[in-house]
Amino acid sequence: MSSGTNAPQPPAAQDPTDPPPAFYLPLGDGAYRATLATQSPWDPRCQHGGPPTALLAAAVSAHDPQPGLRIGRLTVDFLSPIPLADVAVRVRTLRPGRRIRLVEADLVHEGETVVSARAWQLAAGPADGPVTEPVTAPPLPAAADTGGLTRLMGGFGYGRATEWRPTSGAGFGKGPSAAWTRPLVPLVEGRPTAGLERLLVVADSANGISLELPLDSWLSIPPGIGVTVLREPADEWLHMSARTHLSGDGTGLAHAELTDAKGLLAQVSQPLLVAPR
Repeated sequence: MSSGTNAPQPPAAQDPTDPPPAFYLPLGDGAYRATLATQSPWDPRCQHGGPPTALLAAAVSAHDPQPGLRIGRLTVDFLSPIPLADVAVRVRTLRPGRRIRLVEADLVHEGETVVSARAWQLAAGPADGPVTEPVTAPPLPAAADTGGLTRLMGGFGYGRATEWRPTSGAGFGKGPSAAWTRPLVPLVEGRPTAGLERLLVVADSANGISLELPLDSWLSIPPGIGVTVLREPADEWLHMSARTHLSGDGTGLAHAELTDAKGLLAQVSQPLLVAPR
């Protein structure tokens, strides 16, 4: 989850009691309006890191598309607070190639780059090669068995725009946790959300669901996120198993494994700044 200070207020026209139609509204020419669905738990004026990460990945995938190329590794840096405001996406190829390509995408607000991503794209062939034994996820709990995680996530915009059904853990802010999750709204209004985009919308929550310290008295802020992708999700629901390690000197490391009913999807890693509020 990303944070920040001194960012503009959310657009007044958005009603926080109504679910937004999407995380972003398209404005044309690579520009988007962030809705309250992107709102961070750390600062109501800023975006959670998940939706911007997914938006940049979508831009990479749409940039000079070549058959078979897909994102295998995405590294995202949150260079400053991500304002809950109008933003633009800029994309360029750093290393062209038919089988391996490196693409960079930036999220820009008022001329300043606030998020920067680099993606390695790999050429995928026919699905008839060797595979490893699948990692199995626990069954999806009934909607009633949501627990404290869902109740706490309902306190800010991003949390209300995603659904969480815990499968293990002592509770939010009490260490390692696991949950099935899914975005409840599209990434961009008016177009389908790809499986990888849904995965990346929730990936930045690895540190959030595995907090070791109470959210109301401690900050746990990642300056970036790294996601290594094995394949795209086959289903709507994704299972995240996450853990946070604390160094004792104000830093930490969160990591997570994402799976679906067919097995492993991706691994997530996040460095953390840990400090009292």
